[in-house]
Amino acid sequence: MARSKELVPGIGRLSRSQVAASRGLHKGLRKSEKPATEAPAAHVEKSVGGDKNSDKRLVPTVKAPRYYPAEDVRQPKKSRKSPKPASLRSSITPGTILILLAGRYRGKRVVFLKQLESGLLLVTGPFKINGVPLRRVNQAYVIATTTKVDLTEVKVEEKINDTYFTKSVVKASRSAEEEFFEEGRPKAKEPLPTSRTAEQKEVDKALINAIKKTENLAKYLKASWGLSKGQFAHQLVF
Repeated sequence: MARSKELVPGIGRLSRSQVAASRGLHKGLRKSEKPATEAPAAHVEKSVGGDKNSDKRLVPTVKAPRYYPAEDVRQPKKSRKSPKPASLRSSITPGTILILLAGRYRGKRVVFLKQLESGLLLVTGPFKINGVPLRRVNQAYVIATTTKVDLTEVKVEEKINDTYFTKSVVKASRSAEEEFFEEGRPKAKEPLPTSRTAEQKEVDKALINAIKKTENLAKYLKASWGLSKGQFAHQLVF
């Protein structure tokens, strides 16, 4: 039998697991040839006597614990509320020119096209005028102006919805060496699909024709918005 030599009284040179490994106890373990027993049923049907009792009753096979667990197990809170898209403000209607207050294109004026199922607003610059492509924005971060564009000739396809803007995430397996040498280098941007550019041009073409009907409206969309010293947004009329 392998034993651990004591370094000092009570302290062995090897640990208990090392002693067990040297003795080869783990090799003597064999799988039992007996078939696995099925889990017992949670309830058993038993006959119950008495005139006022039913003939049969389901009785649990395992008794409930007498004590509560020492630590409370957190349970997720069940909500009976179903998410609903936000209602659109009365000042925002299709064709309304909005001012973006946050994001990459803050300060730009855009044209509102429609509200998506998620409640977000579908807007565009158009891209050819001020460089704002088809985007989704939250109505909490826009200012609605009184200027509007006639969108009777502008048609937005049904496929331009929330799933249209989702990006497919592809996890590529890279080695640690590649990640080390790529650190600090700017990552190459994925090229925009040709279908997206074609759909953007199609929407812009019809929208620009509607914008040209109003004088100086293209210049109004191209100019960026901002507050000067002493100006306050709540005191301005848009």
